[in-house]
Amino acid sequence: MADLENPALKHFIAQIGTELVFAQVLIRRSDGNYHLRHVEDREQLAESLRELRLPEVRSWAQHTEAGAFRPLKSAPNLKRGWRLVVADAEGLGMALDAFYPGAIADWHAVRAGNPSVTDFREFTGRQSGMYRITAMLNDAQAGRVIEACCNRKFCLKQRLWTVAGLGADSVETKSLIPCLEPCAVFMEFARKAMRMEQQEKLRWDLAPDEVKTLEAVLKEGVNQTDASLREGDVGAANNPRRIQLVLEKLKPLLTLTNRDNDV
Repeated sequence: MADLENPALKHFIAQIGTELVFAQVLIRRSDGNYHLRHVEDREQLAESLRELRLPEVRSWAQHTEAGAFRPLKSAPNLKRGWRLVVADAEGLGMALDAFYPGAIADWHAVRAGNPSVTDFREFTGRQSGMYRITAMLNDAQAGRVIEACCNRKFCLKQRLWTVAGLGADSVETKSLIPCLEPCAVFMEFARKAMRMEQQEKLRWDLAPDEVKTLEAVLKEGVNQTDASLREGDVGAANNPRRIQLVLEKLKPLLTLTNRDNDV
């Protein structure tokens, strides 16, 4: 049997019970089958959802509701409105690998206690070419870049790799899917962030209430993304990760502002 030949899948299935949420996929076990759907469609009638066939899953996961390509399959923008029924462990493994490539193997490695986690310094230190610049980010800068790029708004993987001063993510804030090293989307964002750090800095005097206004505008912007904007286009000024990075940089100012208001 496929589930016995694949220890990662076997151990994963043992965790399901009657149901399990795996990032944005809800897995239910019933009548000897596995029933999958988007977690936000939990209460929807089965008849109201499109029934996918197993060969269609990978294609379904390729694009957002707006039709944009999904370069990061762990992004929280999986299309809703579907359901999938598979009859055995092999089918479940194939479906989950189509939704989240390699996730079961990485999950099992973490549970087994032997994940190959690569931290920021180790990973960027061995880069060459255009990504070599990412190693120039100091710990504080790298921490802000990680907080911005790997924010739950953009990725549901539980980041296990770290940099000095920044701990790993928790399952509660992300998902069961671990992230063992920086991905291509992160490296491109980190490269752009370092280029911006090298630019001449501007000085701007703001009153505390103006800082709060700026925060409110940025938060609205990061939550109302232009549907035509490519996720990987970090050169765009309105890229949501770039907006989130500015919000990360504002945190010390907001702390001071709130402290002054409490006096």
